[in-house]
Amino acid sequence: MIPEDLYYSREHEWVRLDGDVAVIGITDFAQDQLGDIVFVDLPDSGEAVQAGAVVGELESTKSVSDVFSPVDGEVVERNDALETTPEVINSDPYGEGWLLKVKVSGDATEGLLDAAAYGAHTSG
Repeated sequence: MIPEDLYYSREHEWVRLDGDVAVIGITDFAQDQLGDIVFVDLPDSGEAVQAGAVVGELESTKSVSDVFSPVDGEVVERNDALETTPEVINSDPYGEGWLLKVKVSGDATEGLLDAAAYGAHTSG
């Protein structure tokens, strides 16, 4: 199921807006494709990110995959719990498995998909 209250990138990241802060994670589709996630590399607080740019890596038992920022802004928090329990991304990608919180600059939803469009993107 694809949550209706989120925005999605074509690279399989999701965005939940909380005022001017975007909570970012990877979708259930992405975690399923990756397999068991065993290591997470994320930027530190204070780092600037650009929409479409690589901001980290997820290592799974199958491969290493880049994480792309779906928004422009500055990292205000990263999910440090993932350093010791990266598998939470597999079990709860839309909840405790979030990756970053970014203070957004500009239009946070520009270029992002709604749930219906993301569903069409992943089914094709």
